[in-house]
Amino acid sequence: MKGIVFTTFNDMVEQQIGIDVWDRILDSVKPESEGIYTSVEDFPDEELIAMVGELSTITGTPVLDLVRAFGQYLFHALAMRHPVFVEEKPDFIEFLKSIEDVIHKEVKKLYPNPNLPSLQWEQPEENRLIMFYRSPRKLCHLAEGLIKGAAEQYGVDYSFAHPICMHDGHDHCRFEIRVNE
Repeated sequence: MKGIVFTTFNDMVEQQIGIDVWDRILDSVKPESEGIYTSVEDFPDEELIAMVGELSTITGTPVLDLVRAFGQYLFHALAMRHPVFVEEKPDFIEFLKSIEDVIHKEVKKLYPNPNLPSLQWEQPEENRLIMFYRSPRKLCHLAEGLIKGAAEQYGVDYSFAHPICMHDGHDHCRFEIRVNE
């Protein structure tokens, strides 16, 4: 996983919970990197998974809730770092539709070997989007948080359902998103 994900997780923990908790996580997990991350380097997924697990133990917050919260935080951090992706899209639905063909394409230019998920979409109605998520990492709950962050960015009230999930043995996840008017 790219170091930008690790540095952003570090920032979230330090800003929202405290540097002492970050230090406790590193002391407990003892990551091979020693918690020293650079944004473009690759680090083992297992390090982040172990750190999220330890944060769950420390805070008593379920892992999936932490992963979603991190996705939300990550969206805002990436939007600040690369505002052009948000600024070029007029609304929430158009932004989500651009992820695979525009954003992932640009991410591949910025970061070598980013190992991104595959996202396809269908739009059965103007205010409704169905997204199909595929990834060997199965980080669909992180994607849920990223979507929530995007909705906040665009000031949108939305409904979300995740009726099909890779964690239940399916080959993809299905996200059903409806903008509430």
